[in-house]
Amino acid sequence: MNVPARRRWVEVPCDEAAAQGLERALSLHPLAARTLACRGLADPAEAERFLAARLADLPDPFLMRGMEEAVGRIRRALADRERVCVYGDYDVDGVTSTVILTRFLRAAGGEVVTYTPHRLVEGYGLNAGAVAKLAADGVKLLVTVDCGITSVEEVRAAAALGLEVVVVDHHTVPVALPAAAAILNPHQPGCGYPSKVLAAVGVTFCLLMALRKRLREAGWFGAARPEPNLREYLDLVALGTVADVVPLTGANRVLVRHGLEALAKTGRPGLRALKQVAGVPEGAPVTAGQVGFRLGPRVNAAGRLDDAGRGVRLLLCEDPAEAAALARELDDENRARQEIERQILDEALTEAAARVAEGARGLVLAREGWHPGVIGIVASRVVERFHRPTLLIGVNDGVGKGSGRSIEGFHLYDALASCERHLARFGGHKHAAGVTVAPEAIPAFRAAFEAHAAGALGEDDLVARCRIEGRLAAGEATERAAEALERLAPFGAGHPEPLFALRARPTRARSMGAGGAHLKLAFGGVDAVGFSMGDRLPLCDGEVEVAASLGFDEWDGRRRLQLKLKDLRRPA
Repeated sequence: MNVPARRRWVEVPCDEAAAQGLERALSLHPLAARTLACRGLADPAEAERFLAARLADLPDPFLMRGMEEAVGRIRRALADRERVCVYGDYDVDGVTSTVILTRFLRAAGGEVVTYTPHRLVEGYGLNAGAVAKLAADGVKLLVTVDCGITSVEEVRAAAALGLEVVVVDHHTVPVALPAAAAILNPHQPGCGYPSKVLAAVGVTFCLLMALRKRLREAGWFGAARPEPNLREYLDLVALGTVADVVPLTGANRVLVRHGLEALAKTGRPGLRALKQVAGVPEGAPVTAGQVGFRLGPRVNAAGRLDDAGRGVRLLLCEDPAEAAALARELDDENRARQEIERQILDEALTEAAARVAEGARGLVLAREGWHPGVIGIVASRVVERFHRPTLLIGVNDGVGKGSGRSIEGFHLYDALASCERHLARFGGHKHAAGVTVAPEAIPAFRAAFEAHAAGALGEDDLVARCRIEGRLAAGEATERAAEALERLAPFGAGHPEPLFALRARPTRARSMGAGGAHLKLAFGGVDAVGFSMGDRLPLCDGEVEVAASLGFDEWDGRRRLQLKLKDLRRPA
């Protein structure tokens, strides 16, 4: 039900001479070389850097505007033994940002406490009540991670209580910035850091790189206080980066490539326990898909339904028994979240179908009682089905809390800015955002949002694309080709698995799964699986054309070559 009704196949133009040049220069398989050329990596030196993804190629963190000021203020807090609070958002990106900064500062001798706001009680971001509590507890420096860039009033309130604030964020920068001691955000004007799409945990890792360098120069580390090894933080950086669905290009690619390797062999009790409940085998390679669909949702579940501080405690935990208990809690919470999500999704899809039938190009769906902790996930599912920018709003206790997701070519934050007169609060970035709105203002907000979408999106924009990066004969779907494509991993947002078109007659075709929901084909000796494509089985009685990625299916310790179908149609 979540597969888009229509897809347009777009064959990406490729400089064949450049692809062949990459093939020769880097000894690449033709499919891998063609994919790189299609993605703008036609220069052999640039392609080699992309494939190598060396940590040494990470940009200098001091290119980030505000870095010297942030490092200087934190160094002073360490030297003066001030109490520091790391205040993080309640999603995986915020939780992992909180954990890596807290671990580093404690390793450097700092007195550090953490604070994670309760989604249902306090809402997103810095709040005045928390600031007052932290001031009363003796905190002198507050470092916000994955939030704070819009907290003008809250930072002012902190200053009045004697707290200085360092903001570490990655969300869209507003016109008015908080009067913080320092702001780290690659999107702020005048920032020279080249990778603009870091997750907050990536920005936080840059802070650790810079802080460690200045502390080392000052002779801070020694036998009694060993210098932290930042490679040991990369497992958490990968977890937060993948879970936040930022593009896996540039610095993100480097961090995630090495972070997934660290995650496979992590010794952290919390991560080991999390992997166990999520069914990720100990010691085996970990993929971005496993992070995005198994590990991340369980950490997120804590903050979606209740207290996200449990995720922080899990990832800071050093006791295996305590970690196992916390991981089981999060696993139970995740199952509860899935059930709530299913109920809301059924209602949202029904409402969305009606609005699409009326011609809406942007969707604002609202209902009393929708749980604010899962509406963002449901918005993503609605976008998958209808390929329209979507906001879901749950009205609870007289307040509407909403979460939105977008499509290619539609800047969600800018769209909300155009409707801000109807909103009490909003924030986010191009692809995802959150809103607070009075229930009585929802109809006017819906009308304004739909009008903006109608002006920004044409009919062609409302059709999901299959980006085809080459054509594949059945005999070319080999293990050697799949292994060559694995060199381009990790795949994810901004760098998806390449899709190839294949035209052939299936040697076997059947549906599988509950109610025949899924499709399983065979092309010679290669299996092909299409999830949520069981209704396409009647098309498979003759020659078909499929858009598919080529890789391996790993199940029960066995690794098999497999095509993963994205779309299927009869040949024209």
